[in-house]
Amino acid sequence: MTETGTVYLVGAGPGDPGLATVRAMALIRSADVLVYDALVNPVLLEDRPAHCDLVYVGKRAKVHAVPQDQINELLVEWARAGKRVVRLKGGDPYIFGRGGEEGEFLYDRGVPFEVVPGITSPIAAPAYAGIPLSHRDTNSTITFITGHEKPEKLESTIPWDLLSSGKTTLAIIMGVGRLAHNMEMLRRGGMPGSMPVALVQWGTLPRQRSVVGTIDTIVEVVREAGIEAPAITIVGEVVAHRDKLNWFERRPLFGRRVVVTRAREQASGFALRLAELGAEPIEFPTIDIRAPESWEELDAALDAVATYDWLVFTSANGVRFTLERLRA
Repeated sequence: MTETGTVYLVGAGPGDPGLATVRAMALIRSADVLVYDALVNPVLLEDRPAHCDLVYVGKRAKVHAVPQDQINELLVEWARAGKRVVRLKGGDPYIFGRGGEEGEFLYDRGVPFEVVPGITSPIAAPAYAGIPLSHRDTNSTITFITGHEKPEKLESTIPWDLLSSGKTTLAIIMGVGRLAHNMEMLRRGGMPGSMPVALVQWGTLPRQRSVVGTIDTIVEVVREAGIEAPAITIVGEVVAHRDKLNWFERRPLFGRRVVVTRAREQASGFALRLAELGAEPIEFPTIDIRAPESWEELDAALDAVATYDWLVFTSANGVRFTLERLRA
C-alpha cells in the first residue's frame, strides 16, 4: 500500500523572488507536484526538480483556471498517490489565501500537511512603496481588509464604522474593483475626505506603480493612472512618509525591462545585478557556448604562442577555453 504523501501549503511571498523564504525554496526543490497560483513569480518555478509535475490553478478577476473544490480534491488525490505536494500561493497562505480552507479539507480526509508562512503583499508592497504601515507619530494599530468577501455572504462583515476613525492604518487587499465603494463606506463612517490614500500595483516587482491621493480624490487618480489589479490600497496618515522613504522606486534602472542575451549559465549574475539596480531582467540566451569539434587549430596556435606579440580575445569565453586547453 502506498504511503500517503504530505501537502505543503507554502507562501511564495509578494512577487520579488528574493523574498521567498529558505524553507519555501527547499520545498520547491524537492517537490513531486507543484501546484501554483497566478501571482507566484515564475522565477521560483525554475528551481523545481526535473521530475516535478507543474500544475497551474490560478485565479484572476473572476477567471479561475481550476475551481477551488477541484483544487482541494486534487491535493488529496496526489498525496494519496504518495506524492510530495507543494501548494504554492502568492503572499502568505493564511492571509486571504484560502490556505485555512485547504488545510481543513486535508485534515478531514486524513492527509498530513504543513504550513510555510510567506511575506504577505499588504506588508511588502507598502514597504517597497516607501510606506510604513506603522509609525509612532501616526498610529498604533494596523488592519488588513479583504476587497472580496465570500460571495455567499448575505451582507458584509467589514465594520466600516469602526475602521473610519483614522487612528488605524488600513491595508485593503484585492480591492481595486471596489475602490469607489470602499472610499464611500469610509466617508459614511466619518473618515475625513482629506485622509491620505495610496495604491501600489505589482508591489515589490520592477513593474511596480504607486499613486497617492485622498479619500475624496483617489478614485479619479487611479482611473487616470490606469491602476488595475493586483494592487494594495493603504489608507492612513502613514502614506505621508512616502516622500522620504520611497527607496525602491528611486533605483537608477527602476521600471526598465532589460533583455539579457548572454548564454544562460553566464546570464544569472548579470541579471541579478540589473535587478538590484531596479530593472526587470529578461533572460533570453541567443548563443550557446560549446567546445570546438576539433582543437587542432587552437593547439597549433598555442604551440607557436612564443612568436606572438599580442593575444587578442573577443570574449571571456575565449579566455576560459584557451586557459583550460593550456592546462589540459
